[in-house]
Amino acid sequence: ETDDGLRVITEPVAGARSLALGAWIGVGSRFEQPGEAGISHFLEHMLFKGTSRLSAAEIAQGFDGIGAEVNAATGRDYTVVYTRFLDQHIDHAFGLVADMVSDPVMAELEPEREVVLEEIAMYEDDPSDQVHDLIGEAVFPGQALGRPVIGTADIVGAFDRKEVGAYHRGHYTPRNMVIAAAGNLEHDDIVARSRALAARLTPAVGDTVMDPGEPGAPRAVVKEKETEQVHLTLGGPGLTRGDDRRHAQAVLDNILGGSMSSRLFQEVRERRGLCYSVGTYTSGYSDCGQVGVYVGTRAANIDESLEVIAAELRAVAESEVPEDELSRARENLKGRLVLGSESTANRMNRLGRSVLGGNEVLTIDEVIARFDAVTASDIAALADEFWRPERLSLAAITTDGDVVEHAFARHLPHLVAA
Repeated sequence: ETDDGLRVITEPVAGARSLALGAWIGVGSRFEQPGEAGISHFLEHMLFKGTSRLSAAEIAQGFDGIGAEVNAATGRDYTVVYTRFLDQHIDHAFGLVADMVSDPVMAELEPEREVVLEEIAMYEDDPSDQVHDLIGEAVFPGQALGRPVIGTADIVGAFDRKEVGAYHRGHYTPRNMVIAAAGNLEHDDIVARSRALAARLTPAVGDTVMDPGEPGAPRAVVKEKETEQVHLTLGGPGLTRGDDRRHAQAVLDNILGGSMSSRLFQEVRERRGLCYSVGTYTSGYSDCGQVGVYVGTRAANIDESLEVIAAELRAVAESEVPEDELSRARENLKGRLVLGSESTANRMNRLGRSVLGGNEVLTIDEVIARFDAVTASDIAALADEFWRPERLSLAAITTDGDVVEHAFARHLPHLVAA
Protein backbone atom coordinates (compact mmCIF):
# COMPACT_ATOMS: atom_id res chain seq x y z
CA GLU A 1 0.00 0.00 0.00
CA THR A 2 1.34 3.45 -0.90
CA ASP A 3 1.42 6.34 1.56
CA ASP A 4 -1.77 7.65 -0.06
CA GLY A 5 -3.60 4.36 0.48
CA LEU A 6 -3.45 2.98 -3.08
CA ARG A 7 -3.07 -0.80 -2.89
CA VAL A 8 -0.72 -2.73 -5.19
CA ILE A 9 -0.67 -6.47 -5.79
CA THR A 10 1.43 -8.36 -8.32
CA GLU A 11 2.19 -11.91 -9.36
CA PRO A 12 5.37 -12.70 -11.29
CA VAL A 13 4.82 -15.44 -13.86
CA ALA A 14 7.95 -17.34 -14.82
CA GLY A 15 8.50 -17.64 -18.56
CA ALA A 16 5.83 -15.09 -19.51
CA ARG A 17 6.63 -12.53 -22.19
CA SER A 18 3.48 -10.53 -21.50
CA LEU A 19 2.25 -8.41 -18.64
CA ALA A 20 -1.38 -7.81 -17.68
CA LEU A 21 -2.14 -4.60 -15.81
CA GLY A 22 -5.40 -3.39 -14.30
CA ALA A 23 -6.47 -0.26 -12.46
CA TRP A 24 -9.41 -1.31 -10.26
CA ILE A 25 -11.62 1.40 -8.80
CA GLY A 26 -14.16 0.75 -6.06
CA VAL A 27 -17.11 2.40 -7.74
CA GLY A 28 -20.01 1.11 -9.79
CA SER A 29 -23.77 1.40 -10.02
CA ARG A 30 -24.25 0.61 -6.30
CA PHE A 31 -22.68 3.96 -5.47
CA GLU A 32 -25.01 6.02 -7.65
CA GLN A 33 -28.01 8.02 -6.56
CA PRO A 34 -31.16 7.39 -8.64
CA GLY A 35 -30.55 10.59 -10.60
CA GLU A 36 -26.99 9.44 -11.40
CA ALA A 37 -27.91 5.99 -12.72
CA GLY A 38 -25.35 5.04 -15.35
CA ILE A 39 -22.73 7.68 -14.50
CA SER A 40 -20.09 5.12 -13.43
CA HIS A 41 -20.35 3.40 -16.80
CA PHE A 42 -20.43 6.73 -18.66
CA LEU A 43 -17.27 7.85 -16.84
CA GLU A 44 -15.56 4.60 -17.85
CA HIS A 45 -16.19 5.57 -21.48
CA MET A 46 -14.83 9.07 -20.91
CA LEU A 47 -11.50 7.71 -19.66
CA PHE A 48 -10.70 6.84 -23.29
CA LYS A 49 -11.67 10.26 -24.66
CA GLY A 50 -8.55 12.24 -23.87
CA THR A 51 -6.34 13.65 -21.14
CA SER A 52 -4.54 16.99 -20.82
CA ARG A 53 -1.57 15.31 -22.52
CA LEU A 54 -3.21 12.97 -25.04
CA SER A 55 -6.19 13.09 -27.37
CA ALA A 56 -8.59 10.17 -27.72
CA ALA A 57 -6.92 9.26 -31.02
CA GLU A 58 -3.48 9.35 -29.41
CA ILE A 59 -4.64 7.02 -26.61
CA ALA A 60 -5.93 4.54 -29.18
CA GLN A 61 -2.76 4.85 -31.26
CA GLY A 62 -0.62 4.47 -28.14
CA PHE A 63 -2.06 1.06 -27.35
CA ASP A 64 -2.26 -0.08 -30.97
CA GLY A 65 1.33 0.99 -31.57
CA ILE A 66 2.63 -1.53 -29.03
CA GLY A 67 0.25 -4.34 -30.00
CA ALA A 68 -1.57 -4.11 -26.68
CA GLU A 69 -5.04 -5.29 -25.78
CA VAL A 70 -7.01 -2.69 -23.81
CA ASN A 71 -10.53 -2.48 -22.48
CA ALA A 72 -12.58 -1.44 -19.47
CA ALA A 73 -15.65 -2.65 -17.63
CA THR A 74 -18.09 -1.36 -15.05
CA GLY A 75 -19.96 -3.54 -12.59
CA ARG A 76 -22.17 -2.89 -9.63
CA ASP A 77 -19.28 -2.37 -7.22
CA TYR A 78 -16.20 -1.87 -9.39
CA THR A 79 -14.75 -0.23 -12.49
CA VAL A 80 -11.61 -1.60 -14.14
CA VAL A 81 -9.33 -0.41 -16.92
CA TYR A 82 -7.04 -3.20 -18.08
CA THR A 83 -4.43 -3.89 -20.69
CA ARG A 84 -2.11 -6.71 -21.73
CA PHE A 85 1.10 -6.05 -23.58
CA LEU A 86 4.63 -7.28 -24.24
CA ASP A 87 6.81 -6.83 -21.17
CA GLN A 88 9.22 -4.49 -22.98
CA HIS A 89 6.47 -1.86 -23.25
CA ILE A 90 5.83 -1.38 -19.52
CA ASP A 91 6.82 2.31 -19.54
CA HIS A 92 4.44 3.17 -22.35
CA ALA A 93 1.49 1.03 -21.24
CA PHE A 94 1.59 2.01 -17.56
CA GLY A 95 1.88 5.65 -18.57
CA LEU A 96 -1.22 5.44 -20.75
CA VAL A 97 -3.32 3.77 -18.03
CA ALA A 98 -2.09 6.24 -15.41
CA ASP A 99 -3.02 9.18 -17.62
CA MET A 100 -6.48 7.77 -18.34
CA VAL A 101 -7.52 7.12 -14.75
CA SER A 102 -5.97 10.24 -13.23
CA ASP A 103 -6.49 12.97 -15.80
CA PRO A 104 -9.55 12.55 -18.04
CA VAL A 105 -10.50 15.98 -19.40
CA MET A 106 -14.03 14.91 -20.40
CA ALA A 107 -13.37 15.93 -24.00
CA GLU A 108 -15.73 14.76 -26.76
CA LEU A 109 -18.48 14.31 -24.17
CA GLU A 110 -21.37 14.83 -26.59
CA PRO A 111 -20.17 12.35 -29.25
CA GLU A 112 -19.46 9.75 -26.57
CA ARG A 113 -22.88 10.32 -25.03
CA GLU A 114 -24.34 9.30 -28.37
CA VAL A 115 -22.18 6.16 -28.34
CA VAL A 116 -23.49 5.22 -24.88
CA LEU A 117 -27.08 5.94 -25.93
CA GLU A 118 -26.55 3.54 -28.83
CA GLU A 119 -25.19 0.97 -26.35
CA ILE A 120 -28.34 1.42 -24.25
CA ALA A 121 -30.49 0.94 -27.36
CA MET A 122 -28.55 -2.25 -28.18
CA TYR A 123 -29.12 -3.45 -24.60
CA GLU A 124 -32.85 -2.74 -24.93
CA ASP A 125 -32.88 -4.88 -28.08
CA ASP A 126 -31.29 -7.85 -26.27
CA PRO A 127 -33.85 -9.41 -23.90
CA SER A 128 -31.47 -12.26 -22.97
CA ASP A 129 -29.22 -9.60 -21.40
CA GLN A 130 -31.90 -7.27 -20.07
CA VAL A 131 -33.76 -10.01 -18.20
CA HIS A 132 -30.83 -10.36 -15.78
CA ASP A 133 -31.31 -6.76 -14.68
CA LEU A 134 -35.04 -7.40 -14.43
CA ILE A 135 -34.45 -10.20 -11.92
CA GLY A 136 -32.22 -7.82 -9.98
CA GLU A 137 -35.16 -5.43 -9.80
CA ALA A 138 -37.33 -8.28 -8.51
CA VAL A 139 -34.85 -9.46 -5.86
CA PHE A 140 -33.67 -5.98 -4.79
CA PRO A 141 -36.72 -3.74 -5.38
CA GLY A 142 -36.16 0.00 -5.38
CA GLN A 143 -32.39 -0.34 -4.84
CA ALA A 144 -29.24 0.31 -6.83
CA LEU A 145 -28.64 -3.44 -7.18
CA GLY A 146 -31.95 -3.60 -9.03
CA ARG A 147 -30.98 -0.96 -11.60
CA PRO A 148 -29.06 -1.67 -14.82
CA VAL A 149 -25.38 -0.72 -14.67
CA ILE A 150 -25.65 0.92 -18.07
CA GLY A 151 -28.28 3.40 -16.88
CA THR A 152 -31.23 4.76 -18.83
CA ALA A 153 -31.35 7.03 -21.86
CA ASP A 154 -33.12 9.90 -20.10
CA ILE A 155 -30.60 10.11 -17.23
CA VAL A 156 -27.49 9.49 -19.34
CA GLY A 157 -28.77 12.10 -21.77
CA ALA A 158 -28.61 14.74 -19.02
CA PHE A 159 -25.06 14.32 -17.66
CA ASP A 160 -22.83 17.36 -18.12
CA ARG A 161 -19.04 17.72 -18.00
CA LYS A 162 -19.03 19.28 -14.53
CA GLU A 163 -21.11 16.47 -13.03
CA VAL A 164 -18.99 13.69 -14.55
CA GLY A 165 -15.77 15.43 -13.53
CA ALA A 166 -16.94 15.78 -9.93
CA TYR A 167 -17.90 12.10 -9.86
CA HIS A 168 -14.41 11.19 -11.06
CA ARG A 169 -12.70 13.31 -8.41
CA GLY A 170 -14.92 11.89 -5.68
CA HIS A 171 -14.33 8.22 -6.49
CA TYR A 172 -11.04 7.84 -8.38
CA THR A 173 -8.98 8.38 -5.24
CA PRO A 174 -5.86 6.52 -4.07
CA ARG A 175 -7.50 4.63 -1.24
CA ASN A 176 -10.36 3.60 -3.53
CA MET A 177 -8.05 2.05 -6.14
CA VAL A 178 -6.05 -1.13 -6.60
CA ILE A 179 -3.28 -1.66 -9.15
CA ALA A 180 -2.99 -5.34 -10.06
CA ALA A 181 -0.44 -6.86 -12.41
CA ALA A 182 0.68 -10.32 -13.46
CA GLY A 183 3.37 -11.54 -15.83
CA ASN A 184 7.02 -10.73 -16.40
CA LEU A 185 7.41 -7.97 -13.82
CA GLU A 186 9.29 -6.72 -10.77
CA HIS A 187 7.03 -5.97 -7.83
CA ASP A 188 9.07 -3.00 -6.62
CA ASP A 189 8.91 -1.47 -10.10
CA ILE A 190 5.09 -1.66 -10.18
CA VAL A 191 4.94 -0.18 -6.67
CA ALA A 192 7.13 2.75 -7.70
CA ARG A 193 4.99 3.45 -10.74
CA SER A 194 1.85 3.18 -8.60
CA ARG A 195 3.21 5.70 -6.10
CA ALA A 196 3.68 8.17 -8.94
CA LEU A 197 0.10 7.51 -10.06
CA ALA A 198 -1.26 7.99 -6.53
CA ALA A 199 0.38 11.41 -6.36
CA ARG A 200 -1.65 12.46 -9.41
CA LEU A 201 -5.02 11.44 -7.96
CA THR A 202 -7.31 13.61 -5.86
CA PRO A 203 -7.10 12.57 -2.18
CA ALA A 204 -10.34 11.23 -0.73
CA VAL A 205 -12.45 13.79 1.13
CA GLY A 206 -14.77 11.24 2.77
CA ASP A 207 -15.88 7.65 2.45
CA THR A 208 -17.87 6.69 -0.63
CA VAL A 209 -21.45 5.72 0.16
CA MET A 210 -22.79 2.42 -1.15
CA ASP A 211 -26.48 1.62 -1.40
CA PRO A 212 -27.04 -1.51 0.77
CA GLY A 213 -28.55 -4.65 -0.68
CA GLU A 214 -31.70 -5.80 1.10
CA PRO A 215 -33.60 -8.57 -0.70
CA GLY A 216 -37.36 -8.21 -0.74
CA ALA A 217 -40.07 -10.86 -0.62
CA PRO A 218 -40.24 -13.13 -3.70
CA ARG A 219 -42.26 -11.61 -6.54
CA ALA A 220 -42.69 -11.79 -10.29
CA VAL A 221 -41.77 -9.03 -12.74
CA VAL A 222 -42.98 -9.58 -16.31
CA LYS A 223 -42.15 -7.17 -19.13
CA GLU A 224 -44.03 -7.41 -22.40
CA LYS A 225 -41.92 -6.84 -25.49
CA GLU A 226 -41.99 -8.26 -29.00
CA THR A 227 -39.70 -11.31 -28.86
CA GLU A 228 -39.39 -14.69 -30.54
CA GLN A 229 -38.66 -16.42 -27.23
CA VAL A 230 -39.66 -16.05 -23.61
CA HIS A 231 -36.56 -14.99 -21.67
CA LEU A 232 -37.04 -16.06 -18.06
CA THR A 233 -34.95 -15.95 -14.92
CA LEU A 234 -35.49 -17.19 -11.40
CA GLY A 235 -33.42 -15.49 -8.73
CA GLY A 236 -33.03 -14.90 -5.04
CA PRO A 237 -30.59 -13.92 -2.31
CA GLY A 238 -27.19 -15.63 -2.28
CA LEU A 239 -23.86 -15.65 -0.47
CA THR A 240 -21.65 -12.63 0.09
CA ARG A 241 -18.40 -12.71 -1.88
CA GLY A 242 -16.36 -13.46 1.25
CA ASP A 243 -18.55 -16.23 2.65
CA ASP A 244 -16.60 -19.35 3.62
CA ARG A 245 -19.15 -21.42 1.67
CA ARG A 246 -18.46 -19.70 -1.65
CA HIS A 247 -16.42 -22.62 -2.99
CA ALA A 248 -19.24 -25.03 -2.16
CA GLN A 249 -21.59 -22.62 -3.92
CA ALA A 250 -19.40 -22.76 -7.02
CA VAL A 251 -19.61 -26.57 -6.99
CA LEU A 252 -23.38 -26.44 -6.58
CA ASP A 253 -23.70 -23.93 -9.42
CA ASN A 254 -21.68 -26.29 -11.62
CA ILE A 255 -23.93 -29.22 -10.72
CA LEU A 256 -27.14 -27.32 -11.35
CA GLY A 257 -26.42 -25.41 -14.52
CA GLY A 258 -22.79 -24.43 -14.95
CA SER A 259 -21.62 -27.09 -17.40
CA MET A 260 -22.77 -29.30 -20.27
CA SER A 261 -23.23 -32.24 -17.89
CA SER A 262 -25.19 -30.15 -15.36
CA ARG A 263 -28.67 -31.23 -14.33
CA LEU A 264 -30.54 -28.39 -16.00
CA PHE A 265 -28.58 -28.57 -19.25
CA GLN A 266 -29.13 -32.31 -19.49
CA GLU A 267 -32.78 -32.37 -18.42
CA VAL A 268 -34.15 -29.20 -20.00
CA ARG A 269 -32.11 -29.06 -23.21
CA GLU A 270 -30.63 -32.46 -24.00
CA ARG A 271 -33.38 -34.87 -22.90
CA ARG A 272 -36.46 -32.75 -23.59
CA GLY A 273 -35.26 -30.28 -26.23
CA LEU A 274 -37.10 -27.42 -24.55
CA CYS A 275 -34.48 -24.72 -25.13
CA TYR A 276 -31.15 -23.79 -26.62
CA SER A 277 -29.83 -21.87 -23.61
CA VAL A 278 -30.26 -22.75 -19.94
CA GLY A 279 -27.95 -22.27 -16.98
CA THR A 280 -27.34 -20.97 -13.50
CA TYR A 281 -25.12 -18.24 -12.08
CA THR A 282 -24.19 -16.56 -8.80
CA SER A 283 -23.10 -13.04 -7.86
CA GLY A 284 -21.45 -12.04 -4.59
CA TYR A 285 -21.12 -8.58 -3.07
CA SER A 286 -19.70 -7.32 0.23
CA ASP A 287 -23.02 -7.46 2.08
CA CYS A 288 -25.29 -9.73 0.04
CA GLY A 289 -25.44 -11.95 -3.01
CA GLN A 290 -27.73 -13.38 -5.66
CA VAL A 291 -28.36 -16.74 -7.31
CA GLY A 292 -30.05 -17.15 -10.66
CA VAL A 293 -31.39 -19.54 -13.29
CA TYR A 294 -31.89 -18.47 -16.91
CA VAL A 295 -33.79 -20.14 -19.72
CA GLY A 296 -34.73 -18.88 -23.15
CA THR A 297 -37.49 -20.84 -24.88
CA ARG A 298 -40.57 -20.50 -27.06
CA ALA A 299 -43.85 -19.65 -25.36
CA ALA A 300 -45.22 -23.15 -26.03
CA ASN A 301 -42.42 -24.63 -23.88
CA ILE A 302 -42.42 -22.24 -20.95
CA ASP A 303 -44.86 -24.19 -18.77
CA GLU A 304 -42.94 -27.47 -19.04
CA SER A 305 -39.57 -25.71 -18.73
CA LEU A 306 -40.62 -24.04 -15.49
CA GLU A 307 -42.00 -27.31 -14.15
CA VAL A 308 -38.76 -29.19 -14.88
CA ILE A 309 -36.52 -26.43 -13.49
CA ALA A 310 -38.53 -26.26 -10.25
CA ALA A 311 -38.35 -30.03 -9.88
CA GLU A 312 -34.57 -30.08 -10.38
CA LEU A 313 -34.04 -27.30 -7.85
CA ARG A 314 -36.10 -29.17 -5.26
CA ALA A 315 -34.31 -32.44 -5.97
CA VAL A 316 -30.82 -31.09 -5.29
CA ALA A 317 -32.04 -29.70 -1.95
CA GLU A 318 -33.80 -32.88 -0.86
CA SER A 319 -31.29 -35.60 -1.86
CA GLU A 320 -27.52 -35.53 -1.55
CA VAL A 321 -25.75 -35.60 -4.89
CA PRO A 322 -23.96 -38.87 -5.74
CA GLU A 323 -20.20 -38.92 -5.26
CA ASP A 324 -19.46 -39.34 -8.97
CA GLU A 325 -21.49 -36.23 -9.82
CA LEU A 326 -19.85 -34.26 -7.01
CA SER A 327 -16.39 -35.39 -8.14
CA ARG A 328 -17.11 -34.42 -11.75
CA ALA A 329 -18.14 -30.90 -10.69
CA ARG A 330 -15.06 -30.48 -8.51
CA GLU A 331 -12.73 -31.63 -11.29
CA ASN A 332 -14.46 -29.38 -13.82
CA LEU A 333 -13.90 -26.32 -11.64
CA LYS A 334 -10.32 -27.29 -10.83
CA GLY A 335 -9.50 -27.83 -14.50
CA ARG A 336 -10.98 -24.50 -15.54
CA LEU A 337 -9.11 -22.75 -12.72
CA VAL A 338 -5.72 -24.21 -13.66
CA LEU A 339 -6.21 -23.70 -17.39
CA GLY A 340 -7.29 -20.12 -16.77
CA SER A 341 -4.20 -19.51 -14.66
CA GLU A 342 -2.06 -19.88 -17.79
CA SER A 343 -3.37 -16.45 -18.83
CA THR A 344 -1.70 -13.41 -17.26
CA ALA A 345 -4.98 -11.52 -17.75
CA ASN A 346 -6.92 -14.08 -15.71
CA ARG A 347 -4.31 -13.97 -12.96
CA MET A 348 -4.46 -10.18 -12.83
CA ASN A 349 -8.28 -10.23 -12.72
CA ARG A 350 -8.28 -12.68 -9.81
CA LEU A 351 -5.84 -10.52 -7.85
CA GLY A 352 -7.59 -7.24 -8.54
CA ARG A 353 -11.07 -8.50 -7.70
CA SER A 354 -9.88 -10.12 -4.48
CA VAL A 355 -8.00 -7.11 -3.12
CA LEU A 356 -10.59 -4.53 -4.17
CA GLY A 357 -13.34 -6.65 -2.61
CA GLY A 358 -11.46 -7.24 0.63
CA ASN A 359 -11.21 -11.01 0.09
CA GLU A 360 -8.24 -13.15 1.01
CA VAL A 361 -5.93 -13.83 -1.91
CA LEU A 362 -5.67 -17.60 -2.25
CA THR A 363 -3.12 -19.54 -4.25
CA ILE A 364 -4.31 -21.94 -6.95
CA ASP A 365 -3.50 -24.88 -4.66
CA GLU A 366 -5.49 -23.34 -1.80
CA VAL A 367 -8.53 -22.90 -4.03
CA ILE A 368 -8.21 -26.49 -5.26
CA ALA A 369 -8.07 -27.69 -1.64
CA ARG A 370 -11.29 -25.81 -0.89
CA PHE A 371 -13.05 -27.39 -3.85
CA ASP A 372 -11.83 -30.84 -2.72
CA ALA A 373 -13.24 -30.20 0.77
CA VAL A 374 -16.81 -29.67 -0.47
CA THR A 375 -19.16 -32.47 0.62
CA ALA A 376 -22.55 -33.66 -0.54
CA SER A 377 -24.09 -32.38 2.68
CA ASP A 378 -22.60 -28.92 2.00
CA ILE A 379 -24.32 -28.93 -1.38
CA ALA A 380 -27.69 -30.01 0.00
CA ALA A 381 -27.57 -27.38 2.76
CA LEU A 382 -26.85 -24.56 0.32
CA ALA A 383 -29.50 -25.76 -2.12
CA ASP A 384 -32.04 -25.88 0.67
CA GLU A 385 -31.16 -22.39 1.91
CA PHE A 386 -30.90 -20.53 -1.39
CA TRP A 387 -32.13 -22.50 -4.39
CA ARG A 388 -35.55 -23.85 -3.42
CA PRO A 389 -38.13 -22.52 -5.93
CA GLU A 390 -40.29 -21.24 -3.09
CA ARG A 391 -37.53 -18.77 -2.14
CA LEU A 392 -37.06 -17.35 -5.63
CA SER A 393 -38.42 -14.40 -7.56
CA LEU A 394 -39.14 -14.53 -11.29
CA ALA A 395 -38.49 -12.13 -14.13
CA ALA A 396 -39.47 -12.57 -17.75
CA ILE A 397 -39.48 -10.69 -21.03
CA THR A 398 -42.08 -12.00 -23.43
CA THR A 399 -44.58 -11.01 -26.07
CA ASP A 400 -47.47 -12.42 -24.03
CA GLY A 401 -47.26 -11.93 -20.28
CA ASP A 402 -50.31 -14.12 -19.68
CA VAL A 403 -48.38 -17.22 -20.78
CA VAL A 404 -45.74 -16.64 -18.12
CA GLU A 405 -48.27 -15.71 -15.44
CA HIS A 406 -50.26 -18.91 -16.04
CA ALA A 407 -47.04 -20.96 -15.84
CA PHE A 408 -45.79 -19.53 -12.56
CA ALA A 409 -49.29 -19.63 -11.06
CA ARG A 410 -49.19 -23.41 -11.62
CA HIS A 411 -45.62 -24.17 -10.60
CA LEU A 412 -44.59 -21.27 -8.34
CA PRO A 413 -47.83 -20.25 -6.63
CA HIS A 414 -45.99 -18.26 -3.94
CA LEU A 415 -45.23 -15.52 -6.46
CA VAL A 416 -47.27 -12.33 -6.75
CA ALA A 417 -46.99 -10.26 -9.90
CA ALA A 418 -45.43 -6.84 -9.31
